[in-house]
Amino acid sequence: MKVLVADKISAKGVACLRQQAGLTVVEAYGSTPAQLLELVKDVHAIAVRSESKITAEVLAAAPLLKVVGRAGVGVDNVDVEAATERGVIVMNTPTGNTIATAELTFTHILAGARPLAQAAASMRAGQWDRKNLSGGELFRKTLGIVGLGRIGSEVAKRAQAFGMRVLAYDPYLAPSRAKAMQVEAVALDELLAQADYITVHMPLTDATQYLIDEAALAKCKRGVRLFNCARGGIIKESALIAALKSGQVAGAGLDVFETEPLAKDSELRTLPNVVLTPHLGASTAEAQDAVGLEIAEQICDVLAGGIIRNAVNMPSIDAAGLKILGPYLDLGEKLGTLVQQVAPPQVASLRITYWGKMIDLDVTAVTRSIQRGWLRRISGDSVNFVNAPLMLQRLGVKLDVVKSTDDTDYTELIAVEAVAGDGSVHSARGTLLGKTARPRLVELNGREVEAEAHGKLLIIENHDEPGMIGYVGTLLGKDKVNIANMSLSRQRPGETALMVINLDSEPSAAARKELKSHPAIKLAKFAQL
Repeated sequence: MKVLVADKISAKGVACLRQQAGLTVVEAYGSTPAQLLELVKDVHAIAVRSESKITAEVLAAAPLLKVVGRAGVGVDNVDVEAATERGVIVMNTPTGNTIATAELTFTHILAGARPLAQAAASMRAGQWDRKNLSGGELFRKTLGIVGLGRIGSEVAKRAQAFGMRVLAYDPYLAPSRAKAMQVEAVALDELLAQADYITVHMPLTDATQYLIDEAALAKCKRGVRLFNCARGGIIKESALIAALKSGQVAGAGLDVFETEPLAKDSELRTLPNVVLTPHLGASTAEAQDAVGLEIAEQICDVLAGGIIRNAVNMPSIDAAGLKILGPYLDLGEKLGTLVQQVAPPQVASLRITYWGKMIDLDVTAVTRSIQRGWLRRISGDSVNFVNAPLMLQRLGVKLDVVKSTDDTDYTELIAVEAVAGDGSVHSARGTLLGKTARPRLVELNGREVEAEAHGKLLIIENHDEPGMIGYVGTLLGKDKVNIANMSLSRQRPGETALMVINLDSEPSAAARKELKSHPAIKLAKFAQL
């Protein structure tokens, strides 16, 4: 078998591949897209970092390809959907750069407190400017951490060692977890108002893009300092530049940017109160050794027919097991994603129940698929079938799994229930339909429905009164949104009714706002499966 190392990984990783019996290793760093198409024609595995783009075209040109290994966290440079369609495993190394990124973040925080970069530049220029290079102390200052995952947690430990008060905003973090870490869990507005220093550690998603914008910066203390070593786009650069000029933000440290590499004429390069680094979060010898060796070992395991670790598009099971469980994995992930979108941000527990044929199967992989579905919109690229249980545990969400022998109307049935702190339950049930085992939604929040568990869903709860179906259909029509299917449910006439509508496209923000403003509509929620 042949392995293409398309981007430079650590020498230890390459050596690991070369030591594996039966593997031929080809190192081809800096290949053009055209060269890559030629190189992949007879390879069984590809190892990349962030430079090479494994597109659908590349995947189509590699008929023998079994696995793509990304030495790092993100898989933005790999077309995961195309790989999945071709049965190609995509793996990453989600933990290898944790300490490196946390330490770089804290380096930026220290450089924000004491103007080390500016002082070093002035010394090189022959100056001795002690008066204008005074800084501040971190001791007894307040650090606000936006996102308390793996890296945010490590930053919190370092801040506490410096005697800082630590506030954390993470809408999915259970209070018990925050208490155990000795941090104060607060709302975002409270964090913005109280923090002297703010650092962000969230994936870039629709919900987190421009989370720190003009309005957020206006809520901060005057003279706050901001840091981003996570993903460009969480902090709105134009808003940050304006705030740095006005003095609302006293200083910033950035390792990531909305567009990379940062444009040569970017105004950020001209501001004296900003420290910029070129995406160095994982750029330590230790981190590169760790992720290079880790991805090499994972590739060797897959090619040898062994275990699958850190796969972002399939569970850690063998091919025979996957053939049986594959449809259930898809159904489970969709149910997990759906319930996460209809439930409140903070939940105390997830309860998963299996009925029918499923009680005789090992449903571990299905359970992990549900967990991954739940976390997909929360944790971004770093969540997979291996680390989903740990990430759920870190959020303080308890998991209950039950196999029930009670009678149902279905030969196989899965229920996912999210129990909030106030005891309210938000749930969905699904099954497989027909010879093609299509995932179907059969119950939502205790009401029977019949909808395809796929694509774009509009969920509406309304007071049961005449004209509501026509109103919703007309509004969507005006918005140029086509209805693929509509399922209606109610328990008693005149009370609360439920619509679950499969759509061909996403309604506009204006249409959704109009729906929510209707006096009879209690809930209008768009969900993407």
